[in-house]
Amino acid sequence: MRILFDQGTPVPLKRFLTEHEVSTAYLEGWGDLQNGDLLAAAESRFDLFITTDKNLRYQQNLSGRRLAILVLPTTSWPAIQPHGETIASAAETMQPAEYRELVW
Repeated sequence: MRILFDQGTPVPLKRFLTEHEVSTAYLEGWGDLQNGDLLAAAESRFDLFITTDKNLRYQQNLSGRRLAILVLPTTSWPAIQPHGETIASAAETMQPAEYRELVW
């Protein structure tokens, strides 16, 4: 699976997703793109978008997108780290066009 991290997603999370190809919006040269444009660009090359933007579904029309979106509850790596396996498991089960918010 090809996974894209949004700007606020902590990069160390990659170590829990070693079975996948993971990149960041910054590394792709998309650091200046806003949500709608970023989602459109991501959809052309990635299967899953991991973000911490809980308002994304209210700010963007997600209908018709094939990109799966996984929303983390925080940008804090110390808070995310203990849930790395949960995030990896969620990533494994995401279906195209699925939107899921994790809560812990």
